[in-house]
Amino acid sequence: MKLVVLFLVALLTVYVDSFPDDDYTWTHHDAEALKRVLDETARECPDITRVYSPGKSVKNVDLWTIEITDNPGVHEPGEPEFKYVGNMHGNEVVGREILLILIPYLCKEYNKGTPTIVELVDNTRIHIMPTMNPDGYAIALEEFLKTGSNSWTVGRQNANNVDLNRNFPDMDKKFFKLQKMHSKINNHITMTMQEIGHLLQKETQVILNWMTEYPFVLSANLHGGDIVANYPFDASKDGRPHYQKCADDAVFIELSKAYSQAHATMSDPGRKKCDMTEESFDDGITNGADWYPVPGGMQDTNYMYTNCFEITLELGCNKFPPAEQLPQFWDDNKNALIKYMQMVHIGIKGFVTAESGDVLENAVISVKGINHDITTAPDGDYWRLLVPGNYKVTASKPGYLPKTKMCRVEDTLEATHCNFVLTSRMSDLEQDILRELREWDKQ
Repeated sequence: MKLVVLFLVALLTVYVDSFPDDDYTWTHHDAEALKRVLDETARECPDITRVYSPGKSVKNVDLWTIEITDNPGVHEPGEPEFKYVGNMHGNEVVGREILLILIPYLCKEYNKGTPTIVELVDNTRIHIMPTMNPDGYAIALEEFLKTGSNSWTVGRQNANNVDLNRNFPDMDKKFFKLQKMHSKINNHITMTMQEIGHLLQKETQVILNWMTEYPFVLSANLHGGDIVANYPFDASKDGRPHYQKCADDAVFIELSKAYSQAHATMSDPGRKKCDMTEESFDDGITNGADWYPVPGGMQDTNYMYTNCFEITLELGCNKFPPAEQLPQFWDDNKNALIKYMQMVHIGIKGFVTAESGDVLENAVISVKGINHDITTAPDGDYWRLLVPGNYKVTASKPGYLPKTKMCRVEDTLEATHCNFVLTSRMSDLEQDILRELREWDKQ
């Protein structure tokens, strides 16, 4: 039994000491070089990749993304979707560069038959966007090439000089207002442009559209300037720094620790601090609002606008390090990047269907004691990240009788199946009419 346990533990961690090859040239990738990495990976692994762009920047540069999965181009019912987003701040480049190593690594290890990677790719739809802010990066890179360094803010914003991580709708403010009104709305919060109060940048709108197009379950946003995993809430009710717990605080702590503890130094209390004023982060993680409040951030927008749970990863003290330091950043993060992707499989998952067998889209999945509901995707499938324990879970949808069952979550990287079949409140005639209308819509 002990040998079996040790084998399973080994599968959960990937050691990639030999990648890239010794003759690999470490460099900063401009827009053309970035696209070349994606295209070369797609040529090497055509059966598990798809290169696409969900939209363009202010300067009309594509936000190139690669999908890595065993059936690219389609959502497989029951399979969770994951995303990494790098370089949101144009001069924070470590995330961009390690993602450009991760992409070919996944391809090569899949072709080699590495069990952990084959399992991950076959059972997860992975989307990787190395840069969300190509315009800001171009400005930062220009300064770096001229001076050999980058100042703290040059290239941080997009081409319109807007900080993209303050440009999203302030979902926190809207949520706290709903909470004060004792509203039962706790997710899929929407805001009017009047409520938002500012123009959404092209990059921001691309990401918002991307979030709604795919049923993402888990995400990480890669930044730089410190070394810590940051989780919601990212803003506080009064705008001052203090712990602002969200309904899924326990889950976010587990997700953040998964990365920080697999990272070479992030959770090490004895690691060298970035500067004399740096705070001490227990376990290498922090609640965002407790560190410093960020209204209009992408992290909390994921959590309150969609079903996706996102954390923010600060990956290094130096935002734009010289190329010769990039191998160390890859070594520090390589195992954490894999482990965090595996976390998309914790909790419960399943399907919600009607007695007729029809899948039920937008059915609500509620967990007793956690005031944050999620909804089913178009195929009736859902994924609900949870820490180990027993949960009373309810599936509901207008026109159907709600159903509740107990679902147990084990301490594994395999979600518990928890399916629901709902009974319609409608008469047989009403159901036939509704079915005919649906068929008509498909034509």
